[in-house]
Amino acid sequence: MIKAIIFDFDGLILDTETHEYEVLQEIFKEQGSELPMSVWGKVIGTASDFNPLVYLEEQIGRSVDHEHLTRLQKEKFEKRISAEAARPGVEAYLTAAKELGLKIGLASSSSYEWVSTYLKSLNLIDYFECIRTSDHVDFVKPDPALYIEAAKCLGVKPSECLAFEDSANGALAAKKAGMYCTIVPNSVTAHLEFGETDHRLESMAEMELEKVISLIESRN
Repeated sequence: MIKAIIFDFDGLILDTETHEYEVLQEIFKEQGSELPMSVWGKVIGTASDFNPLVYLEEQIGRSVDHEHLTRLQKEKFEKRISAEAARPGVEAYLTAAKELGLKIGLASSSSYEWVSTYLKSLNLIDYFECIRTSDHVDFVKPDPALYIEAAKCLGVKPSECLAFEDSANGALAAKKAGMYCTIVPNSVTAHLEFGETDHRLESMAEMELEKVISLIESRN
């Protein structure tokens, strides 16, 4: 029986990932290049030393002003994300989880400051009994540590948890931890190749949480 749900954050609750990629694409195009999803997709949902500006320089064969482009990237991203709401169905799932008596956690490869700031602005932070981020583990997704720690915090076994993810790295982490995993890709991660998962939704708005849980439990 599923006793808890654990959400990813970036790209799942708030679609930061699509905006981040589109902003980078704008900058690359302005410099006469592009950032392929085959390259960028590998770093979505995890921590990486990949530097898009270094990659840009390699593609165009010349140096760029890192300070200027980093500032431009931040300005463009913040302008876009300031008007962004939670993805469709997110709050309905959180409300339903409360009504069903499920424990609710969050596991993100981002920092606690990043996650909590946006959760507060979306008025969603109070739904979560436990939040585990890069500040709490040595290794982030696809390592299972974040999900294992979130389950411990909630007082449940990983096998009693249903994780919701949008990225391949995140889904891999959840399955490695021994959890069920439903993926809800966004417009960027929809193009990624996922490994083992238990269910796929295009949006949380397409199926009620209770039905998703019943579907997964009936298969297992």
